[in-house]
Amino acid sequence: MRLGNHQMDFTALLVQLVSGAVGGTAAGAAANQYSLGTLGNAIAGAVGGGIMGQLIGTFAGQMVEGWVGNIAGGAVGGMILMLLVGVIRNMTQK
Repeated sequence: MRLGNHQMDFTALLVQLVSGAVGGTAAGAAANQYSLGTLGNAIAGAVGGGIMGQLIGTFAGQMVEGWVGNIAGGAVGGMILMLLVGVIRNMTQK
């Protein structure tokens, strides 16, 4: 049982979720027409950050590993998912 790796995975996921929430909130502020509100932006961002961070870790391997990869992957994933949800929400409301 490798508890050390699980702890590191949890820490990386937490960093990705937080940076995703920040990225989602920033994207909502920048693209106001797609904003889901402060809480909605943060939640969509956190989900996107967790997903994108895990995908980057899986597919990019050694290239973007560590804190920089976790933060960047989380923030970008948060922005992308928040904007995607905002666009879809706007399209369905018309």
